[in-house]
Amino acid sequence: MAKETKVFSTAVKIWLLVGVVMVFCQVVIGGITRLTDSGLSITEWAVIQGTIPPLDAEQWETARQEYMVHAIGQVKMKWSGSLYPDGIPMSDFKFIYFWEYFHRLWARTMGFVFLIPFLIFWRRKMLSKPLMIMLGKVVALTVLVAIFGWIMVKSGLDTPEFAWVNGYKLTIHLSLATIVFGYLWWVSLHVIQPITTDEHNKRLRVFAWRITTIVCLQIVLGGLMAGIKAGLVFNHFPHMEVNSTDESWIWIADVLKDYSKWTWENMRAYNSKEGAGFAAALIQLLHRGTAYLLCFLIPIFYLYLRRIHQSKQLAMGGKILIVVLIVQVTLGIFTLLNGIGQIPLLLGVLHQAGGLLLLAAMLYVNYQFSNGGKHILRKVGQKEEALVTTD
Repeated sequence: MAKETKVFSTAVKIWLLVGVVMVFCQVVIGGITRLTDSGLSITEWAVIQGTIPPLDAEQWETARQEYMVHAIGQVKMKWSGSLYPDGIPMSDFKFIYFWEYFHRLWARTMGFVFLIPFLIFWRRKMLSKPLMIMLGKVVALTVLVAIFGWIMVKSGLDTPEFAWVNGYKLTIHLSLATIVFGYLWWVSLHVIQPITTDEHNKRLRVFAWRITTIVCLQIVLGGLMAGIKAGLVFNHFPHMEVNSTDESWIWIADVLKDYSKWTWENMRAYNSKEGAGFAAALIQLLHRGTAYLLCFLIPIFYLYLRRIHQSKQLAMGGKILIVVLIVQVTLGIFTLLNGIGQIPLLLGVLHQAGGLLLLAAMLYVNYQFSNGGKHILRKVGQKEEALVTTD
């Protein structure tokens, strides 16, 4: 005997997937904004007025002067001295302004892409109540990301001692954005694939979620690597060492074995001479160590995965997971080796994107072990499509 299970329309599925891709792109654009030191170029948070960029020479000059007045630390470090007697050149300012403006414009665009179809789907009763609750959580998280984004920018303005935004606030901003990406992807899987057919192997399911937790931790550590610029030191692999000014080798053990440096002040004041060496060494050690742990655990998980009966979706997810892991580790190594003085833009951005893809692959695998999305299919509307399954 056959039974009918309600499913969402193709339009709803495409809408959610477009949202996932747009959030992914927003995180990548944010990475570019960070690596190009563009985040402080717009010194105010104008939700409506900020949609329109400077349109003439006078407005551009006003924006440039605002940047030079408020981004004190960055201007002093990058755009001062005999090389830049008049401050940042207009061409350079327009470049950094573009990325911060594009980052904010993309966020506004995401709002419209979400809101307009949502109202249409809601009006036509194409969304179930459980799905609307889940989407409400996405909206709340997105607002939180935006608010913390401005808090992060403010941390780098009017502070002569900081040439960039606060690294810890940047990490929180990235972490919240990653949560939005991961959760929206998880919601999308419920809609796209409401029925899962894999065995509920409890051990593998727990193992998979533990690996996912470690992947999330690694993304946070990656945010700290960018935030405190820890990737600019110990640019060797597999050893962690750096050539100091007196041409002697400083090993990471020499930095961390001095227990007097293990203070909160050294972590807080990571820009200071004392704090910089300690914080960078500790964060990079943790980031590398977590990468080694994932390189050990994910292949083991994949081998266990091959021993059980798998659906096509789970088998594909396992293979994608291994491929993404290999690519991500390779990108991380090359980013580190080439991070002499400045992180290479392309490598840095690809490495950040790889972290999101690794998380997405883990969540996809996790979903195959779940009960699926049948619980959000209640009362979708009166004219739903039907998915016929056999008892």
